[in-house]
Amino acid sequence: MGLDQKINNMIRSLDNPVWEALSGKQQHFNQGTATVKFFPEEVSPFIGMKNWDEADRQELLLQIPDNRSFSVMIAKEVQLPEGTELIFSIPLYQMYCPALNKVQERALSIRTLSDADVPQMLELTELTRPGPFYTKTITFGNYIGLFQNDQLISMAGERLKTNGYTEVSAICTHPEYLGNGYASYLTSKVAEGIFLEGSVPFLHVRADNTAAINVYQKLGFQVRADVHFAVFKKRGYPGMI
Repeated sequence: MGLDQKINNMIRSLDNPVWEALSGKQQHFNQGTATVKFFPEEVSPFIGMKNWDEADRQELLLQIPDNRSFSVMIAKEVQLPEGTELIFSIPLYQMYCPALNKVQERALSIRTLSDADVPQMLELTELTRPGPFYTKTITFGNYIGLFQNDQLISMAGERLKTNGYTEVSAICTHPEYLGNGYASYLTSKVAEGIFLEGSVPFLHVRADNTAAINVYQKLGFQVRADVHFAVFKKRGYPGMI
């Protein structure tokens, strides 16, 4: 296999990033089976299957717990099986950064976040809704935050890891501090760390969030694919979002 083919195969892994992550670098998180893979409930709602075909869909119903909701995120339209209930769905863009446009260094109070910061991280993500963030989401690692008078006002970190790619996630800023370029700066810092690890940064953003898309494009991110995102649960059972 030539170098170009290897690169193409690596980037195609981003079409189904949850499956690729739970089948490879993050397989230690898998609480499902060899065919239906999902993260622990307190870490992430994401679930992955290899093909999302009829056989996979039937296996899905057999394997998922009754009492929680799940999120699918994949670069194709998928059909959920009978017996599930759609809670929420929205189109996303997947963006990746082949080369980072570095931002100017700033004298900001930024540090690595730890378990002691989780209460503030939960408060900030509940306020800003950058995506699912739970009590153990921090175990994905490499979260950094910006503080003002000991208050966490902006953060970003890493989530899914596939072969050669690492996702930037939980990018958010307190509404009272918007317009200062904090999210852009933190995203740049997380992306720098990913490059230093030998991986390429990627992220997901709502297709209608033009302001965020513009910020990411200035950093060097490019739209790679349209992504189907949906939250679902077994029909007739309660689930959390």
